[in-house]
Amino acid sequence: MSDRQHVVLAALGGVIGIVLATDALMALAGVMDCLFFIPTVNLVSFVFSARIGVVFGYFPARRSARLDPIEALRHE
Repeated sequence: MSDRQHVVLAALGGVIGIVLATDALMALAGVMDCLFFIPTVNLVSFVFSARIGVVFGYFPARRSARLDPIEALRHE
């Protein structure tokens, strides 16, 4: 997977997380009869998915950067 694909995948996960969090909050706010406060939930959802994207993109990239290019291509 290329770097662009990782970024798109992480961004898509962030958008899906924000949508799911908003839907869940709207449903729970109606059931619990409390205020619907979107910015906090959206921010937490975005930060959580961004961290997951960075972690799962950074560690494989770091491991790949340590490989000798000739050896990596030989096993390709």
